[in-house]
Amino acid sequence: MAEFVREVMTPGVVAVRPDASLVEAAQLMRAQDVGDVLVAGEHQVIGVLTDRDIALRAVADGVDPLTVSAQAVCTPRPVVVSPDDEVATAVELMREHSVRRLPVVEDGRPVGMVSLGDLALARDPGSALADISRAEPDSWPGAAPT
Repeated sequence: MAEFVREVMTPGVVAVRPDASLVEAAQLMRAQDVGDVLVAGEHQVIGVLTDRDIALRAVADGVDPLTVSAQAVCTPRPVVVSPDDEVATAVELMREHSVRRLPVVEDGRPVGMVSLGDLALARDPGSALADISRAEPDSWPGAAPT
């Protein structure tokens, strides 16, 4: 069983500038097939922006997603882990803070993400969540084939 976050995390970072519009962030999420992006500036994590944040904190309020910045809608100062933290630490932080994803930060720089799906794949590969995490995403009408 994986012991450290670096063994289960998804390496690499999908990030937007703090002043990026919500449309830019959503387009990046679609292109990268992810449900969240880091909001980062000068190699520092400022926040996490999820597709749900865009829907509930912006679109549901009728704001123009072309004029609202990622920083204005993101969850600021997210809880983070280090690649050298134990997986159990990540699990406890997710539970304690009711989050599904944690940015992985090393020497102040974002280096990856660890999600509930990553943990399910590592700790319980036969679970329903692990199966869902392994599944290819559905496409939608008009989308380019993957």
